[in-house]
Amino acid sequence: MTTPEAYHERLAKLAARAIASGFEASCERFNLITSRARSRFEERDWHGMLADMGERLEVHPAEAARSTARLRGILGEQGRRTGLWAHAKRAFTALLDGQSNRELAETFFNSVSRRMLRTMGQNAETEFDAEEFAPAPSMENPAILDRYPFEGDGAATVRRILDACTFKAPYEDLERDARLAGQAIRASLDGVTGYAPEAVVETIRSVFYRQKLAYVVGRARLPGGALLPLILVLGHTERGIAVDAVLTSESEMSIVFSFTRSHFHVETGCPRELVVFLKECMPPKPVDELYIALGFHKQGKTELYRRLRRFLEDTTDQFEFAPGDPGMVMIVFTLPSYHLVFKVIRDHFMPPKKNTRQEVMERYRLVFGHDRAGRLVEAQEFEHLEFRAERFRKDLLDELREKAASSVIVRDGAVVIKHLYVERKVTPLNLFLKQASVEDARDVVLDYGEAVKELAAVNIFPGDLLEKNFGVTRHGRVVFYDYDELCLTTDCVFKEIPPARSDEEELSDEPQFAIGENDVFPEEFARFLSLGGRLREEFVRHHADLFKPAFWSDLQARLWAGEILDVYPYPRSRRLRH
Repeated sequence: MTTPEAYHERLAKLAARAIASGFEASCERFNLITSRARSRFEERDWHGMLADMGERLEVHPAEAARSTARLRGILGEQGRRTGLWAHAKRAFTALLDGQSNRELAETFFNSVSRRMLRTMGQNAETEFDAEEFAPAPSMENPAILDRYPFEGDGAATVRRILDACTFKAPYEDLERDARLAGQAIRASLDGVTGYAPEAVVETIRSVFYRQKLAYVVGRARLPGGALLPLILVLGHTERGIAVDAVLTSESEMSIVFSFTRSHFHVETGCPRELVVFLKECMPPKPVDELYIALGFHKQGKTELYRRLRRFLEDTTDQFEFAPGDPGMVMIVFTLPSYHLVFKVIRDHFMPPKKNTRQEVMERYRLVFGHDRAGRLVEAQEFEHLEFRAERFRKDLLDELREKAASSVIVRDGAVVIKHLYVERKVTPLNLFLKQASVEDARDVVLDYGEAVKELAAVNIFPGDLLEKNFGVTRHGRVVFYDYDELCLTTDCVFKEIPPARSDEEELSDEPQFAIGENDVFPEEFARFLSLGGRLREEFVRHHADLFKPAFWSDLQARLWAGEILDVYPYPRSRRLRH
């Protein structure tokens, strides 16, 4: 006769095997989509590349949902028992021996167990935690790296690196690019040491792909062990593949792997190895952002949450309102010494906002799956997070209770947030300009205009161009983070303001003509600029086209024609043939 304990153990093993099967299916689908990036690049199939980007984002949630549905059929009411899932966790652990992507498997298990148990907060009994991860591998592993001695002018080394890519498409002029790229690398090495050192270049064997560019990612190891980040950026010309830029600084590499950009497609059997390599090249870059940059979005969310939890355990910081103007749609708060902000949707929006909660969430989903062009802050969506109430300042907690009661529950000394967005903290543009030097303010104001143009190029219109809705990153780049009014550029109707028909119309504060729901009048953009004096003059001089309907109409025509416009993660001056 089967005992209850034996029966539960059998069910736990069935659950573990079902989750392992779902995880394998998830990996197969993810890897299949990722592997297509190479041929997409070789064949210049940019629309296929964008379609793959969207399809791959749905792999993890789709497979986790499929596994959950299957387990509900297998386990029935037993699937809601915490004890069963503690057994299932142990059984799943036994299946992980030799897994090169163990952390991804554990996170997949967590996704399913949380859905089955409807977990709030975190349950160490039924979920894997960071302390259970395998140790990080050594970067001496030759399986992911190629190494090349860098000597002389570097042309021979670059030639070998490019040859190793083995693209089916031809290079436009391999010898020219090897010479120019070698010179750029040599200049950077000499700039670090003051002389011509012998170095070893280490490159990740797999090429990174995103939108219309391919990236050979690596570093130069100098005598004494110093590291110089190195990226060769490859693009297409009319006559073949060419090296478009050589990036040789931590700052440039960090911008390429920014939290404001879409995820790379890169083939790897062990994501952790890539993360460790990149972390060594960019020490300030959080591990969660690196996982997300490589396309392992769910793992990045997991790492972000664990790091936040450890921060709260090790500090006494309290959540407080984030600096800047209060949000009309969101209550935005932060921890003073932490790099994240948290956003909870208000129950009722402040005038003149007329959006609905559903519309706001749809805009965040749009950004999640869209080409962010380095100008949209990626928001991580979380549900059912639990914090101690004592970690919230009283004024913030009162605001959450009164203005976001549908999303926030305060009980038994705990704050349960049923839905929130977590973003990287940036300095609001309006606050930055108040404290910046004249030179920094000018640079950022000009980049503000570039941000609007680059967003438009990827079919995003911010809707609300107020400076308070934009932020400045630690690299001095302007990004957009308020998505309440965001829409597709192609959905707008850009018009000129009709001339006034009388003195009364000229002096009226209200428009005397019909305005459609999607009508936009670029001439009015100047009203949104709180810039004054020289800054305003500089902005208008460099970005006068933004105030003209023709600029927007021409851009729309190109987007409607299916053209995918070029947006580079580096300035024009860094292009080899700028």
